[in-house]
Amino acid sequence: MAGEAKGHYPYQAQIDAYGDFGFRFADMSHRGSLLCLPSGMHAWEVANGREITLEMLQPVLERAADIDVLLIGMGDDIAPLAREIRQTLAEHKIIVEAVGTSAAISTYNVLFSESRAVAAALVAVERPSRVRNG
Repeated sequence: MAGEAKGHYPYQAQIDAYGDFGFRFADMSHRGSLLCLPSGMHAWEVANGREITLEMLQPVLERAADIDVLLIGMGDDIAPLAREIRQTLAEHKIIVEAVGTSAAISTYNVLFSESRAVAAALVAVERPSRVRNG
């Protein structure tokens, strides 16, 4: 799939920690950016939020029927999301919120714990952090 690398964990999971350009979830560690989809956790070949294209979000569009909200963690800096991306996601009835990776993870974890139809596209960041749950 466009925008995806080979790494895949077959279940969607809550993010436990992030930083050092990776993520921890389901007692596993992943280095690099991450797509959290109803089909599981997928490696995502994006290093900078400013370079996100519609093609890189193709896996999200392919699962649009199962997603109500997409949180895009743009990294440390918030960058504007291209109008074409926002428009295409809206056409697929997906609400999109582009924020820093930290905020995206926090919101994703809350919505995921509520069994909401949520997905996240997370750009890996250097600054380590443990996610507070509860």
